[in-house]
Amino acid sequence: MTFARPKINLPGQKVNEIGLALRDYEGSLSTLCAGCGHDSITAALVQALWEMSIRPEQLIKMSGIGCSSKTPAYFVHGAHGFNSVHGRMPSVATGALAGNRDLVGIGVSGDGDSLSIGFGQFGHVIRRNVNMLYLIENNGVYGLTKGQFSASADAGSTSKKGEVNQMQNINAVATAISMGASFVGRSFSGDREQLVPLIKAAIAHPGCAVLDVVSPCVTFNDHEGSTKSYAYTRDHKLRAVEADLISPRAEIKASYYAGDTHPVRLHDGSTILLRKVDPDYDPTRRNNALGYLERHRSRGEIVTGLLYIDQNVTDMHSQSRTTAMPLKAMDYERLNPGSEALRELQKGMK
Repeated sequence: MTFARPKINLPGQKVNEIGLALRDYEGSLSTLCAGCGHDSITAALVQALWEMSIRPEQLIKMSGIGCSSKTPAYFVHGAHGFNSVHGRMPSVATGALAGNRDLVGIGVSGDGDSLSIGFGQFGHVIRRNVNMLYLIENNGVYGLTKGQFSASADAGSTSKKGEVNQMQNINAVATAISMGASFVGRSFSGDREQLVPLIKAAIAHPGCAVLDVVSPCVTFNDHEGSTKSYAYTRDHKLRAVEADLISPRAEIKASYYAGDTHPVRLHDGSTILLRKVDPDYDPTRRNNALGYLERHRSRGEIVTGLLYIDQNVTDMHSQSRTTAMPLKAMDYERLNPGSEALRELQKGMK
């Protein structure tokens, strides 16, 4: 069951560049547990999409199964959406964005949905570099089935009942970097100051932008002994870089702490500004990023921020040399040129 938010137009509401208020980017009322980190991520998505002035009809939201997969219902009620089967969101996203390359794609998944049943799909959406934000709401447990350890649960962490996890975890960001992802970041649901600009940068990135967000489960994994709790994450998070997104031709006022600032220009004309807070960290070097993550993981620290970016990886449409016109905009004759054209095509495959 979903609950619709009342639509109230208040006088003097601030609007974005296309005349929409923040409320226009909201969705149904959440049915998740009160205090769930996923709702904080939803609020960050609403803020980021509103600030970027993305038209609701330009957006497609996709998910699989799990607590995380409810999230698309809770933001941008005027967007396209598809809730797929468990672990199969990447296939649906690939098909949707292959058919209409003009859509802004956001896939919301969970640590179970992406790192267990959907692990193979996760790898292939990275390999194809599908132009989308791939957002993992990571709480370390299977919330819908009463709190068993998920594949992202750290070895040595304990369940709510005191059971100790004996298995090594799958590290979403290290896995994505090692598989060649062109944009990898991590954040914390309780850190909107960092999360909003990371979401904006991920959406602007021309390729598959993987964003792993530690999102505590208040019902099953927010206790002492958990490494995915609010207290543990706040005490152990370490920012690798400070990041913000400057959209082309739009003035954004921002204040920065002292330190070196490094601009990274994206293909769409946007610029990511990185402020170095650790002198030996460079988010453009894969080996450096992986080594940095491992060093701090061994200390029990959670590295957040933009962890890796590669501007030289072509996206799915460039790799496949697809038509610039979205397939959904083509007439039937162009989409289906007939049996003679098929025979000509097959000649080149012999």
